[in-house]
Amino acid sequence: MTGVRSSTVDGLLARSARRTPERTAVRYADRSWSYAALDAAVSTAAAVLTGTDGLRPGDRVASYAHNSDAYLIAYLACARAGLVHVPVNQNLTGDDLAYILRQSGSSLVLTDPGLTGRVPPGHAVRPLRDAPDSLLCELGTPRPFTPERAPGAEDLVQLLYTSGTTAQPKGAMMTHGALVHEYVSAITALDLCATDRPVHALPLYHSAQMHVFLMPYLAVGAENTILDAPDPDRLLDLVETGTADSLFAPPTVWIGLAHHPGFASRDLGALRKAYYGASIMPVPVLERLRERLPGLAFYNCFGQSEIGPLATVLGPDEHEGRMDSCGRPVLFVEARVVDEQGEEVPDGTAGEVVYRSPQLCQGYWDKPEESAAAFRDGWFHSGDLAVRDSEGYFTVVDRVKDVINSGGVLVASRQVEDALYTHPAVAETAVVGLPHDRWIEAVTAIVVLRGEATEAELIAHAREALAPFKAPKKVLFVDRLPRNASGKILKRELRDRFSSTGS
Repeated sequence: MTGVRSSTVDGLLARSARRTPERTAVRYADRSWSYAALDAAVSTAAAVLTGTDGLRPGDRVASYAHNSDAYLIAYLACARAGLVHVPVNQNLTGDDLAYILRQSGSSLVLTDPGLTGRVPPGHAVRPLRDAPDSLLCELGTPRPFTPERAPGAEDLVQLLYTSGTTAQPKGAMMTHGALVHEYVSAITALDLCATDRPVHALPLYHSAQMHVFLMPYLAVGAENTILDAPDPDRLLDLVETGTADSLFAPPTVWIGLAHHPGFASRDLGALRKAYYGASIMPVPVLERLRERLPGLAFYNCFGQSEIGPLATVLGPDEHEGRMDSCGRPVLFVEARVVDEQGEEVPDGTAGEVVYRSPQLCQGYWDKPEESAAAFRDGWFHSGDLAVRDSEGYFTVVDRVKDVINSGGVLVASRQVEDALYTHPAVAETAVVGLPHDRWIEAVTAIVVLRGEATEAELIAHAREALAPFKAPKKVLFVDRLPRNASGKILKRELRDRFSSTGS
């Protein structure tokens, strides 16, 4: 009876295939899959993984590869076969890669031929594509598939490893039911429709691109284009030709598009929906984008891996007067702001965001202490510092661990960053606290320039908008900021790199 009532990740695709079998589901490079063909490929891939590769329900399967149609098929095949998919950042190497493969206990690594040499010895490997023994080649011979045990809503389907910007990555245990709830939340909050033509350019190993956009769009039956990477020229081409009308990108990609020569001159009228998230969008950058494309609907998406990852959304009709807000909780998420004792704080007061939701993970894989620390008092503690207003809108102030203690006064790095972004010479900036003999932590801005500016000039500029204690005490210039593949600035790396310069 469980299968009668359960909704699974791969079941969403199966329903779309029955509803619109001949409609194009996915395009990648020179390949195109109808919904019926994609669903059949998933079943064949599931048969290969459980038959040829001998995997059993509950086994973990790592995907260490670049974007492709084969990557998507492998994820859905794992879901159909009752396997646990482990997406791995394809930029990881050495000990970082070995840690996730070992900690997850992955029985098989699906990878690209060019990445096979990075996989530590002792791991079974199968290429996803571009090789005679690849999973993609196996799809040329369709095979029927009957699962050994049909997965249900409570079964694990994926281990989503956190980005590891502050500590070793932890594998958030996501069930079919949690992700299906998250897909429905995304569809309703982001106005995803079958008539949309989304392009998916961010890494599919990252939860935002896969679970907020690609999978929900497959659930509604849209036509999807997958790219290897968010190349600005390719993105502008797709928009100008009408192949793409909706795009998700982190602020770093939107900043790059805004500075691209073609952004000001090309016809981008076909672009209808712009989604941003994964890190905080500087308000001055958003204002420039809205000025260039006044008819474009902007959506701010906020959350974290542990909740699937979408938690709140600021819709296009909600931006006016609150462009620094991340919106209100989505359909299946309840959120509140609490103090260090777990007590809810009054509206307008900063505190930690905590969640209750069927979208939440079951805890962290093989990390009971970390799971207990995150899930306590009936809520999941996010580690995000935010303020809730009287209308229920949340504004993220910082990560709890990124708040700067300067002379005993707490300073939110985001407020300082927004002040610096209003200077025309600042392309990107990250503000961190560095050790200081007098101030405990000195407010320090690390800046990437796109024009001429001195340290003194930027400090003076910040002081025009900020109280003196919030203004940077030091400005350091770099060619680029360290980021993970989702665009999130690695502030821990900046603190480690420049810690000796704070005093």
